[in-house]
Amino acid sequence: MTDDAKHLPKWVKPALELGPIVAFFVAYLLVRDRSFTIGGREYDGFIVVTAGFIPLILICTGILWKLTGKLSKMQVVTAVLITIFGGLSVWLNDDRFFKMKPTLIYLLFGGALGVGLLRGESWLKLVMEEAVPLDDEGWMILTRRLCGFFFGLAVLNEVIWRTQSTDTWVYFKTFGLTAAIFVFFMTQGKLFQEHGTEKDSKGDGA
Repeated sequence: MTDDAKHLPKWVKPALELGPIVAFFVAYLLVRDRSFTIGGREYDGFIVVTAGFIPLILICTGILWKLTGKLSKMQVVTAVLITIFGGLSVWLNDDRFFKMKPTLIYLLFGGALGVGLLRGESWLKLVMEEAVPLDDEGWMILTRRLCGFFFGLAVLNEVIWRTQSTDTWVYFKTFGLTAAIFVFFMTQGKLFQEHGTEKDSKGDGA
């Protein structure tokens, strides 16, 4: 982390990460019932908002990298998949590609964690060790749970976008997935208590 990143206001990072999602949601509500003719081709509001979301997420990701000097693998993969699948939706004028994007993201993350588990390793520890102090057993348990959770979210996203309206999917994408991840980590309190190492390290230094 750079010296400038250490002095950043705490709200900057969440604003850059969540701001584009909130902007997408608000913009969609404003134009969801409208259609736009661009270059002689008609696009509905969802496609137009998606077209605006792609450069916005790239700009915010770039600013975040400039300010902090680093990006997580999850942030990089997310930005790349948004660009690819969002671009396909706009190019082909088909919203299905953008709606598939969360499915692929969660399959990739779940699959990556699964590969690590098959090797007897917690690849989650490599990216979250600084934020969550756990012993090795705790990391393996959390990794198994999060692996299954990601696969579950992938299935859920497929069910929602294939069976529900675009409005329902947008609400689900904006609030449902965010709430699900928050609830998941909130329910891991017992794991953090039983396998946390912060208390032990403080005791060793006493």
